Amino acid sequence: MKAKTKGPRIELGRHIVADPKICGGQPTFKGTRIMVWIVLEQLERGLTWQEIEREWDGKVPAEAIAEAIAISELVVRHEPFRGFNVAARRKHSRRTAAMVA
Repeated sequence: MKAKTKGPRIELGRHIVADPKICGGQPTFKGTRIMVWIVLEQLERGLTWQEIEREWDGKVPAEAIAEAIAISELVVRHEPFRGFNVAARRKHSRRTAAMVA
């Protein structure tokens, strides 16, 4: 059965994309099915950037690894990209409330 796709392809940077048609919308490196969370886990396990580049036969260059680190807070293992500021809630300051009253 074919998975239902929702939403557009989202460019998360020069090297990373979230496309609902690729790996269920999980962030991947462009032109591959290599998921960003896998590379982030490799970094957590202590692999060097050079080891990761070799592991993926050069398909994940150093610039892409840097970009993955930069967006790491947006990446959830086995989860599709949900968008920017999904959980963010605006907090009203007391000053704003006082000014309105």
